[in-house]
Amino acid sequence: MRFLLDAEQRALADSLDSMLTAADTPSVIREWSRGEHARGRALWSRIAETGVFALAVPEAYEGLGPRPVELAVAFMELGRHAVPGPLVETVTAAALLAGLPDPGPAKRLLPALAAGEAMATLAWTAPYALDGEAATTRLALTPRGLYLSPGHGPVRPSLDPARSLTPLDPGGELLSPDPPTAQALAYARLATAAQALGVGLALLDRTVTYVRQRTQFGAPVGSFQAVKHRLADAKIALEFARPLVLGAALTMTPADVAAAKVTACEAAYATARTALQLHGAIGYTAEYDLSLWLTKARALRNAWGSPDVCRADVLSGDRRW
Repeated sequence: MRFLLDAEQRALADSLDSMLTAADTPSVIREWSRGEHARGRALWSRIAETGVFALAVPEAYEGLGPRPVELAVAFMELGRHAVPGPLVETVTAAALLAGLPDPGPAKRLLPALAAGEAMATLAWTAPYALDGEAATTRLALTPRGLYLSPGHGPVRPSLDPARSLTPLDPGGELLSPDPPTAQALAYARLATAAQALGVGLALLDRTVTYVRQRTQFGAPVGSFQAVKHRLADAKIALEFARPLVLGAALTMTPADVAAAKVTACEAAYATARTALQLHGAIGYTAEYDLSLWLTKARALRNAWGSPDVCRADVLSGDRRW
């Protein structure tokens, strides 16, 4: 069987790639890391205009979805350009709200998320949420249920400077005492896997370009056999991950999504290590743009389930909701 994107899906990827290339995302990322969110919010609105967030919102709530395959295609491009912000969390919040037994919160909150007018974050049975200071919709999943948090605590740095962590204020409005979480977790892992795959592809492209330009002993570094082997290994790992991500988007079963998540994130992390080594000393500098993708690859590896957790879910063989 061959799985190929159709013309509409390829057009979505191409349009996002063109828009994000013109947006100069490295400068947007650096401003976001400093807590300056104006350009990041403007970029968020432009991404929403392409329908990315609406892909996770059902049509009943003014969305276009759910369309997980198109969502995976979009998140590959968002990862390729290292777009900052609670992207995965917004998609996860949309899936969680759409699955609530009471449609009231979904009718109230989802149209703004689909249109890009709101930015969501989510504390998933943990004390911290991603980019809580930038989000306008803050959800907290606790043993007592799903709450709409009234605010957030002080910002804490993370491994990836573009991914700040904030504790959400306790209490707030109870949206559901027992929300169904399986589908929302699947969307979180799918979006993370696709984003990580895009990060890995960007790292590979940047590294190939660099080793073609850098010379040693009068020859391009990329002509050395050992360098070719490292890049080939990274390429193979990423290309093996791609069909798993797209296949998981078709089935959306817990085991398939977990397999895609662990494979894509491990491939991106391995590619990041290769990119760092082949760039040499310059790869270790925060001022060099490569660092924006290196730190994101490391952060995504453990987001929404560590490799060990995802492998355990694959071994459980759960293919039902």
